[in-house]
Amino acid sequence: VKTKTNIINLKQMIPTNKTPEDWLNLINRYFAEYHITTPNRIAGFMAQAGHESSDFTDLVENMNYGWKALRKTFPRYFPTDALAKEYERKPELIANRVYDDALRINKIGNTRPGDGWKFIGRGIFQLSGRWNYEKFARAINMPTDEAAVYLTTKEGAIHSACWFWRNKGCQVLADKGDIKGMSKAINGGDIGLTDRTNRYNRNLKVLQ
Repeated sequence: VKTKTNIINLKQMIPTNKTPEDWLNLINRYFAEYHITTPNRIAGFMAQAGHESSDFTDLVENMNYGWKALRKTFPRYFPTDALAKEYERKPELIANRVYDDALRINKIGNTRPGDGWKFIGRGIFQLSGRWNYEKFARAINMPTDEAAVYLTTKEGAIHSACWFWRNKGCQVLADKGDIKGMSKAINGGDIGLTDRTNRYNRNLKVLQ
């Protein structure tokens, strides 16, 4: 059974968002295009999206960390207090360090100077890394630099998230109600699993 999101259930799925009306038509347009049209798929997508973007309010990754937060969030890249203090409150330098392929276990295509900052997380699912940007840009027939700007718009934020969701095989996971699987596909682990699970269960009730 196909389900279409309306403003009433959208407000309940992203309760802290102040302008859900701005998102409604875009959500329905791209959900239809990417076949996110069953309660399970919508609930799953919106749970992951709501968690990742703080209810569709954070469209660009915040790299402005204090030194203690750097040590806690990126211990592998900032193994000492002294190094973390050197980078504190310098978003561009932080991004270029933590997203540099030379330092990463999982390579994301950031091989040129400045790629880390140029390809920080943008959009609802915080698409990041040169390779992901280039794949998305090719998929929508847009130059990579233009796609980077597009990702910061509401339309680009939703469009990229639906594309990423499908690319990561989340439709099948959503059909099975596999919250942990969806979380791993979107985030690479189970960070925030409790919140993602609570959101999923709430969204299903809202849609049914």
